[in-house]
Amino acid sequence: MEVRSVHRYARISSQKARQVTRAITGMPVSQALNVLDFTPKKAAQLIGKVLRTAIANAENNHELDTEDMVVQSAVATPGPTLKRITPRARGSAGAIKKRLCHITVILAAGKEEADEGSSKSKAAVKKAAPRKRPAAKNTEQA
Repeated sequence: MEVRSVHRYARISSQKARQVTRAITGMPVSQALNVLDFTPKKAAQLIGKVLRTAIANAENNHELDTEDMVVQSAVATPGPTLKRITPRARGSAGAIKKRLCHITVILAAGKEEADEGSSKSKAAVKKAAPRKRPAAKNTEQA
């Protein structure tokens, strides 16, 4: 079973948040919390809150055991951009973009399901792989 938690309109750019989400994807929940607690970035604090919310959702709403849960997916997608201006020389204005993002954390129950999902995706990739083309025929005439 998957448990999802979303923080919308987080006041950080999605590029900065993605650096941290890549680090915790695929980790057990306890290990991911330790990594986030010792990562000196603003994004780590925001993603830690979302992860703790997902854990609480799993315990209270779905009655799951969180000790064997794994961070299946952690993504930071871009949100709207607040556009501001700052005065520049000779009456012109310079643009300031204050970027927002949406942080989503998905937890899955156990390592067994995560392993099964990866083997299914590998099989799907093999099926979707393009076939080898036959050798090109020589169209030149003597």
